[in-house]
Amino acid sequence: MTRHGQMPLGGENPPRSTYYDQGKFGRLFPSLPPFAMDSPQLREALKDIGKKGGIMDPKDDLDDPVGLITNPAKNVENPNNPNLTAGITFLGQFLDHDMTFDTTSSLERQQDPESIANFRAPFLELDNLYGSGPNASPHLYDQSGNGGGIKFLVEPIPGSDAIARDGKLKFDLPRNSQNTALIGDPRNDENLIVSQLHLAFLKFHNAVVDHVKAKTGWTNPMEVFAEAQRLVRWHYQWIIIHEFLPATVGHKIVEKVLDKGRKFYDWRNLPFIPVEFSVAAYRFGHSQVRPSYRANFGPKADDSGQFIALIFDDGRQGSPSSDASDPNDLRGGKRAARRFIDWQTFFDFGDKRVRPNKKIDTQLSSVLFDLPGIPGTEPQSLAQRNLLRQLTFSMPSGQRVAKAMKEDILSPGDLDDLKPYQLETRTPLWFYILREADVLGDDGKRLGPVGGRIVAEVFIGLLEGDRHSYVRQDPAWQPTLGNGGKFTMVDLLKFAGVVTNL
Repeated sequence: MTRHGQMPLGGENPPRSTYYDQGKFGRLFPSLPPFAMDSPQLREALKDIGKKGGIMDPKDDLDDPVGLITNPAKNVENPNNPNLTAGITFLGQFLDHDMTFDTTSSLERQQDPESIANFRAPFLELDNLYGSGPNASPHLYDQSGNGGGIKFLVEPIPGSDAIARDGKLKFDLPRNSQNTALIGDPRNDENLIVSQLHLAFLKFHNAVVDHVKAKTGWTNPMEVFAEAQRLVRWHYQWIIIHEFLPATVGHKIVEKVLDKGRKFYDWRNLPFIPVEFSVAAYRFGHSQVRPSYRANFGPKADDSGQFIALIFDDGRQGSPSSDASDPNDLRGGKRAARRFIDWQTFFDFGDKRVRPNKKIDTQLSSVLFDLPGIPGTEPQSLAQRNLLRQLTFSMPSGQRVAKAMKEDILSPGDLDDLKPYQLETRTPLWFYILREADVLGDDGKRLGPVGGRIVAEVFIGLLEGDRHSYVRQDPAWQPTLGNGGKFTMVDLLKFAGVVTNL
C-alpha cells in the first residue's frame, strides 16, 4: 500500500558483497542469483500476472462495499482470515513506516540495495512519531500550556460529536492550511485507518506523559518526556514481539528465533533492512487488505448510520474526485465529521464486533489494482508494482531462498498458474511467499516457513540490534501500563482514550 518516489538517474546491477553499512538496505542471501534475467518479455509477463482482472485479482464486487463485509458469498474468491483481525493489517503498515523510509526507489531501473539510503534509522523506536524530538521538530508538539512542548499536537474534528455513538468529539492529526498532516512520516496519512492509528499513538504518548507526571511528581519537562518516550517505545516493542509476530508468523517461529537465535539475518556494524524482507516477505500485508471496511458505527444504536466504504475507490464511474473534502472511500488526507475510526471493528474488545482481515494468499483485493495518486505513465496495480520490483532489485527466486534456508520447497504443481509464464520453478520471491502461506501457512492464516522466518528474524534482529530497546536493556521487563504483565493493542487504545463507548 505504500508508494515510493522516483530514483534519480544512475544505478547498476546490485553488487553481491556481504558488507552492510548503517542505514542502508542490503541482502540476506547475496550469493543467490536473480530469479530471471530482466527483459521486455519478462516485464510484460509480470504485468500480465499482476494486472487488473488477472490471476491475482479476485474480482470483488466493488459496487457493494457493505456486502463485501456482510455477505459470505462475496468472499469466496477473496476469503477472510478467521485468525487475524482487520487492525493487524494496519498495525503492520505502521510498523513498516517506522522501520523504513526509502523515498528513492524506482520501478524502471535496476537498483543496488546497498546504495539506497534508508532515511530513517532501521530501528523500531517510533521516530515516525517523534521526528527529531521536541527541540528539533517543534511543529509536531503542542506548545500550549497543556502540552508544554512535550505532548503531541492533535486537533478536534468539527461536528464529529454529532456522529459519534458516545457523543464525544473525535480527533485528527494536526494539519496545515492545505490539509497536509504535520507528522513524522507522510505515508501515515495514506488512508484513514493508518492515519487514525498514528493519532492513537500520539494520544497514547500524551496519556503516558500525564501518567509519568502523576507517578513521579517530576517538573522538568525533558525528564518527563524522556521517561514517557521510553515507556511508549517499550510497550510498543512488547506488542510487536508478543502480539503482532505470533499472530503473523506463529508462536513456534517466534520462540525458536528468541531461544535459539537468528540464522540468516546478521550484520557487521549496525542493522540494515534486507530487500528480501522489504521488497518481498513483508509485502505479505498487501494480501490481507480488505476491499471495504466499517470505519465507525455512526450515531444510531441500531448501527444504521455506520460509515462503510472501500478503502480506495479510484477511477471508477461515479467515484469521488481525489480532491473531494469528504470522499466516499477511506483515503487519507481529508478531515470531515465522519472521518474517524471506531476501533471495535479492527481489534477484539470481546464484544463480537471485530472483523477479520483477508487470508495471506496470491489474491489481492480488487481495489488495489487501481491505486489513487499514481501517475498515468506508471502501473496502477499494486500487484504489478510489487512484481516489477522483484526485477529492479534482482530478487532471487522463492525456490532458491527456500533451498538456502533448508525449508520445504513448493512443487511446480503448487504454482501451476505460473506455468504459462514459465515461472513455476523460478518464482518471484514475493509471489512465492504469498503462495507458500496459502499452501504451508495453515491455509493462509499466517506466513509459511520461508516468509515467517524472514519476518521474525528481521523484527527480532532490529530489536536485538537496538541498544535502547527493552530487549537489549532489560530483557526481563514486563509492561506496567496493562494488566498482569500483559499489554495488547486493545490496552494501548484504551489507555490512549480513543475508544468510543458503544
